[in-house]
Amino acid sequence: MLSNYLCSLMKIAVDTRKIIGNNHPEEYGYFLFEVLKALTQKNPQHEFVFIFDQPYDTRDLFNKNVMTVVTGPAATNLFLKKIWYDVKIPALLRKHKADLFIASNGICSLTTKTPQCLIVSDLSFLYAPSFIKKPGLFFFNRYTKRFLGKASSIVACSEFIKNEIASRYAIDRDKITVVAGAPPGSFHHLTEESKDEVKQKYTGGKNYFIYAGVIHPGNNVINLLKAFSVFKKLQKSDWKLVLAGKRVAGYKNFPETLRTYKYREDVVMTGYVNSGELNRLTGSAYAFIDPSFAAGCGIQITAAMKCHIPVIVSGNSAMQEIAGDAALYVDPADHKDIADKMMRLYKDESLRNSLVEQGILVAAKYNPEKMADLFWQSILKAIE
Repeated sequence: MLSNYLCSLMKIAVDTRKIIGNNHPEEYGYFLFEVLKALTQKNPQHEFVFIFDQPYDTRDLFNKNVMTVVTGPAATNLFLKKIWYDVKIPALLRKHKADLFIASNGICSLTTKTPQCLIVSDLSFLYAPSFIKKPGLFFFNRYTKRFLGKASSIVACSEFIKNEIASRYAIDRDKITVVAGAPPGSFHHLTEESKDEVKQKYTGGKNYFIYAGVIHPGNNVINLLKAFSVFKKLQKSDWKLVLAGKRVAGYKNFPETLRTYKYREDVVMTGYVNSGELNRLTGSAYAFIDPSFAAGCGIQITAAMKCHIPVIVSGNSAMQEIAGDAALYVDPADHKDIADKMMRLYKDESLRNSLVEQGILVAAKYNPEKMADLFWQSILKAIE
């Protein structure tokens, strides 16, 4: 019965509010972009309905089997999100006769009868609650178990997240499919000439470490700045630190922190950069650093590895699961530990080369096609 059903046209609706756009290079946005692009290409017989809360042009990004629907209000706060998911989404799913709804970023509709496949990319409200505003913390603590129970199937971005979902919320492990993030297909290794051009543009020709992602308290940028201070003080180096990403609106005190920062002239804030420019920035860096308290999809890590750049990441289970021996791990709460790993790479060229070689092998394990195949398994679970 199921195989016959899947041979016919299936209409899959997707919550694409967080897909990569003109806001900031958020890691989850890259994950959703890559997996949906591969899914729509590998399944041209099925129709996909991408649902946005604001206008977004997908004409040059996806196949002809994708239609775009915009429905407001823009889900800019928790109250509007509840309206969007529990009122607007069920109505749209009925209107378009959707067979499945892919609910993204840990939130699904509690009122629709349509099967749902829920994506869970992180559980930061459990591991970094101090960096989440009280309304958000209340929202996820209250509703996460209900979201997980309502979903017909769940996509977790790592085995670590799968284990946490199963143990903390008593969810059947068979309901959860692990889909690790693959590096964007457009990312690649740069020539030395291209690297020199990027360095001249952003750092006056100087070497630099890079952090790529949103400037948010939970992403631990303050401890990264403290670590960079230790690095600059001890190494007497002219190296720079590039922060590639947009500051979230709620992080109002960061500009003042940066203004009074001793080495502010050596910190380069790029703001939002598109995927192509982020590839150039990442591929030209001496090393990539992600000291976040809560692990995400791992896309930025594998993207850096694909660019032949060594990585320094937080020593938590999810990141170690993805990077293995191809990374240096730090205690994100200890800025001196972060600085120590920066200095190790600075001093030890052979260590850097070894991490680059291992990273190339790790990045090759992750690709959008494999990601799409695993995701399709979760879709089948939901339909069943």
